[in-house]
Amino acid sequence: MKSLLFLVLISVCWAQHHPDNSSLEHERIIHIQAENGPRLLVVAEQAKIFSHRGGNVTLPCKFYHEHTSTAGSGTHKIRVKWTKLTSDYLKEVDVIVAMGHHRKSYGNYQGRVFLRESSENDASLIITHIMLEDYGRYKCEVIEGLEDDTAVVALNLEGVVFPYSPRLGRYNLNFHEAQRACLDQDSVIASFDQLYDAWRSGLDWCNAGWLSDGSVQYPITKPREPCGGKNTVPGVRNYGFWDKDKSRYDVFCFTSNFNGRFYYLIHPTKLTYDEAVQACLKDGAQIAKVGQIFAAWKLLGYDRCDAGWLADGSVRYPISRPRKRCSPNEAAVRFVGFPDKKHKLYGVYCFRAYN
Repeated sequence: MKSLLFLVLISVCWAQHHPDNSSLEHERIIHIQAENGPRLLVVAEQAKIFSHRGGNVTLPCKFYHEHTSTAGSGTHKIRVKWTKLTSDYLKEVDVIVAMGHHRKSYGNYQGRVFLRESSENDASLIITHIMLEDYGRYKCEVIEGLEDDTAVVALNLEGVVFPYSPRLGRYNLNFHEAQRACLDQDSVIASFDQLYDAWRSGLDWCNAGWLSDGSVQYPITKPREPCGGKNTVPGVRNYGFWDKDKSRYDVFCFTSNFNGRFYYLIHPTKLTYDEAVQACLKDGAQIAKVGQIFAAWKLLGYDRCDAGWLADGSVRYPISRPRKRCSPNEAAVRFVGFPDKKHKLYGVYCFRAYN
């Protein structure tokens, strides 16, 4: 009992000397758990939730007391805090904090996140208008007086991972350039879990690429001499962590479904790159991005044997039904290359966003 009183006095003294730390988003709490008191338990009914870009999702989280039938003791306000864990687990990103009637959301979550509060012990998080960046693990923390507990829920998005290198060729992107390259193509840099799932689905790519945690890896389903050796086992090869500013590799990007129409523009003639851009604009659309052709191919089963310009200056075409003269051996987004924009003539893929 004396030791407990001593700890309480320490916490009181600390609070008296730090009056500026009592705000909702910055308050510091020293937690002491009584041996025989009601232990706070935080539970996530599902450890993994699946959704898609543009949708709404609820991440479950409820709290209980082990030795009582009520959600709270009534003597302390319940504080609920949701954070997102970064892919390298080095820090947490604040999502929303709630105490009593007060709510505060952060960053691009503002206006998109709410607590469900279907019952007095419900701390579940609702995320609306899901973005690609929302993918990841979220921590639900509940604090009541001197007790607290946490639960972690993973938000997975339906989508597709694709390797990307710029017009300059392979191994020309540092980590920050890799992030921008994915964003420019309607995607985000992929996580290891997303690359691993793509490998399990058959992705085989010999060029190493950046992932969101700063590591460099590549997936091999068919071991061969130039890619780790023909006698090695299939797997995701790991180059480790490299200097994000100086080291240069390709990148693996991740994209999900989109709110719009992807299509091959029927045009009487083949086009240069600039003509292709203008033809899409004249049709009320934009020239499509690499992420959009991969999403249409993987998620919608889009199939077209005509090579067409894309926004990055590359020429590709999506094949979902392999056949002679159109990717006879596998379903894939076929890559023609980065042709001369001023002189080479191709069709064009366009994208029209829905309002």
